[in-house]
Amino acid sequence: MSPALTWSEPERHALAATFREVGPGAPTLCEGWRSEDLLAHVVLRETRPWVLALDMRAGAAPGQEPRQSEVARAAGTPGGYAALVDELLGSDGLRPTRLGGDAVNLVEFVVHHEDLRRAGDAPRPPRRLPDAMREAVWAQLSRMARLAVRAAPVGVVLVSTTGQRAVARRAADSVAVVGDPVELALYLMGRTERADVELRGAPDAVAAFRSFMDDGDR
Repeated sequence: MSPALTWSEPERHALAATFREVGPGAPTLCEGWRSEDLLAHVVLRETRPWVLALDMRAGAAPGQEPRQSEVARAAGTPGGYAALVDELLGSDGLRPTRLGGDAVNLVEFVVHHEDLRRAGDAPRPPRRLPDAMREAVWAQLSRMARLAVRAAPVGVVLVSTTGQRAVARRAADSVAVVGDPVELALYLMGRTERADVELRGAPDAVAAFRSFMDDGDR
């Protein structure tokens, strides 16, 4: 196994196994998407990313994307769904994101895996991932965080339970976001209600940051 694929490929297989387990029609944490919509997104991102770009330009509401929804509808049956999971695990065709390994795929797969696991009325508890995998998530997250909180009204410091910290935004008043790397990833990528993190700082700063993060239009 290439070093660049150390954790993203096992996580791909774990994600595929959960897709198979929940089947079509299952809830996700992604607004407007059922499991087949999320599966279509993950597969198209790798095999036909231009389709997602065209859908984005169309500006349709989640779950109503003209091209992705067509793929999702075909995956609404057990047979179509199983075939799309097989495509997620396949290696045919041009798949440029595969070349990016963990840097491109790890956080994507981990967060979408939790989108399946933690959705619905009976969310599953956090997984205990290998320490090295959590470190790999942190390595990607600490760079991505600057973009996620670039417009935050306060400074932001990420503090990982694995022992690292990273300044994502500098300001006079700052908030520390404390949690496991996976929980930090979920929080920063908008899954604020299901992410197990602690916000530390002055009450006004914490309130302002929480409001900013809960605003889906940020």
